[in-house]
Amino acid sequence: MKKWWLGVALGSAVLLGACGGGEEEATDTGSSAGEMDPEEIYIGNCSGCHGDNLEGASGPNLQEVGSRLSQEEILSVIQNGQGGMPAGIIEGEEAEVVAEWLSEMQ
Repeated sequence: MKKWWLGVALGSAVLLGACGGGEEEATDTGSSAGEMDPEEIYIGNCSGCHGDNLEGASGPNLQEVGSRLSQEEILSVIQNGQGGMPAGIIEGEEAEVVAEWLSEMQ
């Protein structure tokens, strides 16, 4: 009988633990659309292929990409893809912010 109650108690704890947590408090990072951090966006979406320091890995080195491509060309690559890079990894305003930031890499 004690084992049965222990099973019920453990099962309930697991069930309640899995169902709980839906009331997490939203945290404001202090950034609005006008305050996007291009480096954070890059790290979260691009660094896996282009390296944490733009040095290149499976994707090309981007440390001087602004000397080769204009902001519009960089944005086009982000939006449409190129070579092994798929299109749309970053979209919308985030893509524009990252393209502007990368265009300054010279």
